[in-house]
Amino acid sequence: MGLREGLLCLLVRGDAHGYRLKSELESATGDTWQVNIGQVYTTLQRLERDGLVVSAESNADGQIVYTVTDLGREEVRHWLATPVDLAAFGRDEISLKVLMAMVSGASDPRRVVEKQRGSTMTLLQDYTTLKAEASDDLAWQLYLDRLILSAEAELRWLERVEARLDGMPHFEVTEPTESKVTEPVEVNR
Repeated sequence: MGLREGLLCLLVRGDAHGYRLKSELESATGDTWQVNIGQVYTTLQRLERDGLVVSAESNADGQIVYTVTDLGREEVRHWLATPVDLAAFGRDEISLKVLMAMVSGASDPRRVVEKQRGSTMTLLQDYTTLKAEASDDLAWQLYLDRLILSAEAELRWLERVEARLDGMPHFEVTEPTESKVTEPVEVNR
């Protein structure tokens, strides 16, 4: 979710000024997303430019109040109805590290898996502790569930990688070679 979509969703609930939207967005995401107020106002200006919101006169406190337009409501409906394309999130750094260790000889991929497993286990323990201490804040609980399940899935994948690597011959780790630094060559002009 981008800030654009978050603000539009909140404006579907009712008119609001920028600071209120910032606070509601942070609260709605279990305070896991801290938003810069400048970004909120810049995004609101873009939404207004695009015809998705309109601004009204300032309220009694001098704050500009924004209202979502029909086009903005349609944008929210479309965004919520469109599945997230997990393949579009970009590179998967962990997979790339394992693959590059396999082909480069810079490290044994088993060692990469081992290091990642330790890190992920620590995160899983931290998330589980937070979950046990979680308040009745449903947004925070749901977010922690997502983090826990993602960490568990990563651990299962790492186990699969390790099992497949166990059937492979050991990877030869190449020692880095010393680079030979040469003096710059002077060119006569």
